Amino acid sequence: MAKQTQEPLFHITKRGALPWYRAWLVRGGAVLAALVFLALVTTLVTGENPISVYGTIISASFSSSRRVWVLVQNIAMLLCVSLAVVPAFRMRFWNLGGEGQMLAGGLATTACMICLADVLPNWAIILCMIVASVAAGAIWGVIPAYFKAKFNTNETLFTLMMNYVATQLVAFFIIIWEVPKGAGKIGIINQSSQIGWLPVIGGYKYLLNVIVVSAVCVAMYIYLNYSKHGYEISVVGESERTARYVGIKVERIIIRTMILSGALCGLTGMLLVGGTDHTLTTTITGGRGFTAVMVAWLAKFNPIWMIMTSFLLVFLQRGASEISTVYGLNQSYGDILTGIILFFIVGSEFFISYKISFRHAARKEGYARV
Repeated sequence: MAKQTQEPLFHITKRGALPWYRAWLVRGGAVLAALVFLALVTTLVTGENPISVYGTIISASFSSSRRVWVLVQNIAMLLCVSLAVVPAFRMRFWNLGGEGQMLAGGLATTACMICLADVLPNWAIILCMIVASVAAGAIWGVIPAYFKAKFNTNETLFTLMMNYVATQLVAFFIIIWEVPKGAGKIGIINQSSQIGWLPVIGGYKYLLNVIVVSAVCVAMYIYLNYSKHGYEISVVGESERTARYVGIKVERIIIRTMILSGALCGLTGMLLVGGTDHTLTTTITGGRGFTAVMVAWLAKFNPIWMIMTSFLLVFLQRGASEISTVYGLNQSYGDILTGIILFFIVGSEFFISYKISFRHAARKEGYARV
């Protein structure tokens, strides 16, 4: 007698493409589930009222006009570097060198502000800053692209190592330009003359940065979805073999795309140095090059949806810092809350891509087909 095999309790099968609104409903449900779970954790671990904690997280970004503008500025900077790495990610070139490319752009900007302060008029210095930062970021991006295209090196390790080189270069020049000598930092560059500082529009310090990043976001969306170059990037990302078969020169696409990616990262460095901080440090990027990976992935490499994911991550980071200060908690606790929310959001992607069919439901479905 044949041995009867036991059906598994459940099956995991891949879903068809969900409509965008249903996918975002799943993500929204994940956020609500995370908030409920966090309320329990907060009550059990700290004894604090979770509603008060959530109110503090919101007030960290929206309790004053200044905090709102700082939030918008932080979103813009994170979004800019996220937009920079998206073309490479769509091509399946894992550019983890956003930090180094931003530092290269910031270093070039600083050099222009310091070395050209007494040589050129302010408008010419700002123009030089833009060109130099874009060129520096592009160079920092094209180096790993060239070796990937010609020798098939590992782009993940290569771009990571380039970050360390850029950090040490910045540290070297900080010692050269430090003010006063022995301070170990540059200080505010051209503080009295404000030479090389990006102009303030309408009295709002960060408005120019926001306008520039908004323009980059729209341009990147059009470039990736409606241009020949964007189509070629998608084809290379889907299959290099197919791309070669249809006549696309893969090596050229890799190099061209990383020039663009590095150039935009360099532009982000220029906006940080010339428009926000007016100084240069090895930590000026604030880890945005790595956070950009999460932003791009959560938004499925869509520049428009990346606005929302950038807002979410910046909002959570600012809220985590605020609750640590207000309630006297360790900074790690705020990071734990942020991590739990992100875990729920990332986990929701499983339910967007796959469905679970249990044994009883699957059997009924089989009878219905018969």
